[in-house]
Amino acid sequence: MVVDPYQKREANKYKNPIPSREYILLCLRKCEDLISQKNLEKKFGINNQEEKKALRRRLRAMERDGQVIYTRNRCYIAPESLKVVKGKVIGHRDGYGFLRTETLKDDLWLSSEQMKSCIHGDVILAYIVNDHRKRRSSARFLTLLQPNNMLIVGRYYINNKIRFVIPDDTRFSFKIFIFSDIKEDISVGSIVVVKLKQHPIRNKKIEGWIVEILGKEMGTDLAIDIALRTHSIPYSWSEEIKTQLYKISNKINQRDFKDRVDLRHLPFFTIDDEDARDFDDAIFCKRKENLEEGWNLWVAIADVSFYIKPNTPLDKEALERGTSIYFPSSVIPMLPEKISTDLCSLNPHVERLCLICEMSLSNTGELISYKHYEGIICSHGRFTYDEIFKIWNGDILLRAKYKKFLTDIENLSCLQKILNKDNISKKGIYFENIEPKFILNSNSRIENIYQNVRNDAHKFIESCMILANIASAYFVEKHKHPVLFRNHDRPKKDNVISFRLFLNELGLTLSGGDIPESTHYSNLLKHVSNRPEYEMIQTILLRSMKQAVYSPDNRGHFGLSLSSYVHFTSPIRRYPDLILHRVIKYLLLKNENMSIGNYDFSASYLYSTSEMKKIGVHCSITERRADEANRDVIDWLKCDFMHKKIGYILNGVISNVTSFGFFVRLNQFFIDGLVHIDSLDDDYYYFDSLGLKLIGKSSKNTYCLGDTLQVKVISVNLNERKIELSLCKSY
Repeated sequence: MVVDPYQKREANKYKNPIPSREYILLCLRKCEDLISQKNLEKKFGINNQEEKKALRRRLRAMERDGQVIYTRNRCYIAPESLKVVKGKVIGHRDGYGFLRTETLKDDLWLSSEQMKSCIHGDVILAYIVNDHRKRRSSARFLTLLQPNNMLIVGRYYINNKIRFVIPDDTRFSFKIFIFSDIKEDISVGSIVVVKLKQHPIRNKKIEGWIVEILGKEMGTDLAIDIALRTHSIPYSWSEEIKTQLYKISNKINQRDFKDRVDLRHLPFFTIDDEDARDFDDAIFCKRKENLEEGWNLWVAIADVSFYIKPNTPLDKEALERGTSIYFPSSVIPMLPEKISTDLCSLNPHVERLCLICEMSLSNTGELISYKHYEGIICSHGRFTYDEIFKIWNGDILLRAKYKKFLTDIENLSCLQKILNKDNISKKGIYFENIEPKFILNSNSRIENIYQNVRNDAHKFIESCMILANIASAYFVEKHKHPVLFRNHDRPKKDNVISFRLFLNELGLTLSGGDIPESTHYSNLLKHVSNRPEYEMIQTILLRSMKQAVYSPDNRGHFGLSLSSYVHFTSPIRRYPDLILHRVIKYLLLKNENMSIGNYDFSASYLYSTSEMKKIGVHCSITERRADEANRDVIDWLKCDFMHKKIGYILNGVISNVTSFGFFVRLNQFFIDGLVHIDSLDDDYYYFDSLGLKLIGKSSKNTYCLGDTLQVKVISVNLNERKIELSLCKSY
């Protein structure tokens, strides 16, 4: 056996000593690559079976204590010998993948060979290998930390009596062979849900069994079913929750009004979209008695926390869902309909329990003071944005219809002009995105598409909600209690550089030096607001920004140029708003010695910072999950609509340029399709990543963002949600 510096110590402890932990680590650190136990045995001169067993036990103990890493290919390595990272696997349809980490700017490449040890959605431990030839870093699989146990949706097929499922999500680039007996007939091509028998093992065929049959004929409902299961989104209510709901009274009891401020005499209104189903906010404003002093604004938010107590089945399910998901044809609510569309919905002419944010504003719209309290209101009317906007602009019929409310509606108009003129945050970045509005037919399929224009009523309600969120952030920050802030971090330095390079191509500049502030971005958008490239610039700017997240660590909101910001106004559909209400109520009770209704705080608890951190991470994930699921359904609806437009020649604008082609947004339908680089047969085109252009090598012909052109719809792939276009030669 090779001499071990700690051999004497080991000999005193064991009859047949083996190399010490220290010596094993020393040898591993000297190795430049992974090493198997067999090679370690050779290195240490271990030959008999007893010593081999003892070494195996020691290595397992060292693995358990984090001193060594044991890889999937049965090798060992010291953690400090590698740049070890933890990340989530993002699969690709062509067999390779990427590793997305929280610490690295760019994703790491996972070769098809490495992907044999993991699948899309796995959380793995890997080490970084720098490949200077490819000018990119890749990851080498070490060990599986958290397998992707979600169900997989796919289509069922039979070939020579062999049954298998091809996943609908192309990031799972494998077949799943069905090994169990199927008790009912399943027609070929049916969409089914599969559970894997075990996590895929290198060179072993992947097996699973069918747990649900969704259907065969695609439609909007089936597209939603697929999205819910693909993203593991809860969509049904358990018996435990139904039991809890049954115990909640269908009517508000007069004793529930105790210690609440009675605001039923004030003409609160709800103002929402025409197709809104739940109304969680209502507003009322009036001038102060001394007209020179400004305005009082009341924002009433449904008191969801009165009904949803911490750690109950309803609360746990709301946390699991994190947010409501609004698909074009239906809603997957965070809370059951009894709560979301009845007891906590501020429907007209019914008494409702609310948490009130009352604010004092100056004549320039600045927030002077605020206070929160429990209240009881009765909404005097339910208006749509279009109705309010038309009344403000003199619609005779609507003004006659709502004659008794005109004074209060005109007050809203006066305050709107102030807020619109000065903005809530004068330095914030405000985007004017073009959003499509889908008109669905009786089969929940797109019949028509038009541009959803945000009018002054939309902007006014948004301003009121932002003011209430700001006031709530000030309140909880003052009391220094853990809460979930809505953080929006400043863009990464590399993203700022890339955005500036893009602007240079247009002859524009972004001021602010190396670390531009929100006001610099805002000034840029104002400067280019009348240019034809405005929407393109806004889109690229938005892509350069980070995503907003929830966290108890207050880092401010860069986009709004605010030092602190929270979500207060939508507890029916967002879990962070619900727990903020609980915290505000507790602080009112604690600091003002108030008796807050019948809310039983003795049966609940205050959230610690660590609890808030976990909830913040989870709610940020569920928010992204909801966006992805909704995008899946909308993409299917768009493809279904465009399938009938194959052969059409349409005008469009290049909305994105990639190495494999460019996307064109069709002006008539606000839908994007791909012109693949292979279809550009007049020249060899290469990708300019800085200028976001495709440039012809010989002709120097270019295709870049904002170019207008004419295209033909040549194919639509409903399964992959892809629309393929070709350029019209005559254009």
